[in-house]
Amino acid sequence: MQTIKAAVCRAFDAPLTIEEITLRAPGPGEVEVAIEAVAICGSDISYLDGGFPCTLPAVFGHEAAGRIAAVGPGVTGLAPGDPVVVTLIKSCGTCPSCATDHPAICEAPSDPETTPIALPDGTPLYKGLDVGGFAERVVVDHTQVVRIPDFVPMAAASLLACGVITGVGSAINVARIQPGETVAVIGAGGVGLNAIQGARMAGASQIIALDTSPEKLATAESFGATDTLLGSEPKPWTLVRTMTGGRGADVVLVAVGNASIYDTAPRYLAPGGRMVMVGLPHASEKASYSPLGMAYAGQSLLGSMMGDAVIARDIPWLVEHYETGVLKLDELVSRSWSLEEINDAVADTRGGRAKRNVIVF
Repeated sequence: MQTIKAAVCRAFDAPLTIEEITLRAPGPGEVEVAIEAVAICGSDISYLDGGFPCTLPAVFGHEAAGRIAAVGPGVTGLAPGDPVVVTLIKSCGTCPSCATDHPAICEAPSDPETTPIALPDGTPLYKGLDVGGFAERVVVDHTQVVRIPDFVPMAAASLLACGVITGVGSAINVARIQPGETVAVIGAGGVGLNAIQGARMAGASQIIALDTSPEKLATAESFGATDTLLGSEPKPWTLVRTMTGGRGADVVLVAVGNASIYDTAPRYLAPGGRMVMVGLPHASEKASYSPLGMAYAGQSLLGSMMGDAVIARDIPWLVEHYETGVLKLDELVSRSWSLEEINDAVADTRGGRAKRNVIVF
């Protein structure tokens, strides 16, 4: 058992507190990772707000990168010192989802009682999204990490854990965008920019970025958007139809966690189009649509959990594209912060100004 520093959430919608907590050694099939960088994702904000069900006290943070510090019994292919990306995707390898290459929706439930972290008095700490990355070190299942080359900066590498694989994967793995198709991406934040990159990498002929921020739309162009549109325009879906020759978009990627956006998103679709649910509204929020209209037009609704990523396959592939300059990673990092500055970093993220804020150890 060792003592580490972590940002602890003791109450929803309240500042995190930097505390010393205990971390047990890795057990069978587990690894300990010394965290060097962890990004602040919109899902972390939703947890901090109480929008996703969980217990407290907790340590959140799930977009992480660092180096293997120790391995538990039975772990092969990983050794102390290896640079790795740490993800929330924990795969049992045997359930129907894992067996058919969909580990992001692994059906084996996690046991919160096995959390490796606790307060000094022994009170268990909830390990947010199976990572608990707002801490100096984590203990996770070996299936949650992927070794990466040393040349990838840790701040950039941390984004591969969620925002990049979710955005790019939603375009390539879930929507299966084909060369020449038209795509609309609603939301040009961190995940939306990666959805734009994924659409570009898939060969989309037209990529329309929508956001209420002119600054974000300008950034979207640098990531591959061919057209931009203010989402605050009256009935923006009619403008998208005009921009696509009257058809609408073959694919609509909703990269914002706002249920009201989901109400209108199907209106952007062309006949036979696919709408992909990427951004995650709070659990209490509901959306509605016309089943008759969508069925009549042969349209589809597709859920995207972590971009349906297979991390052992997709993260090395993304690193290759980063090395060749096809995939932008460094440009996604808005600013680096220390662990002691995490509340300021969270506030900056809430303000919507950042692509990704990264805590660097």
